[in-house]
Amino acid sequence: MNTLNTKILTRMLKIDAKAVGIPLGAAEAFIAETLKSVTKATKYKESITDKELKRIIVKELQKYDADLAYVFKNRDKII
Repeated sequence: MNTLNTKILTRMLKIDAKAVGIPLGAAEAFIAETLKSVTKATKYKESITDKELKRIIVKELQKYDADLAYVFKNRDKII
């Protein structure tokens, strides 16, 4: 996730939102706002690590739904 690929990130977040039980309309609104904020936060950075990008995304998701933020943060760690 070194470069912010919004299509892949959107798809991942929609899958996570569905798993948490968030309605599609609300999930799309959360994702759109999150992507807008993440894009704004990373706009002037020449390079960004995966870890830093993930931290920014989780921080933004936390504003809208704590469960979604948790699932995204622990993606690929949850059995």
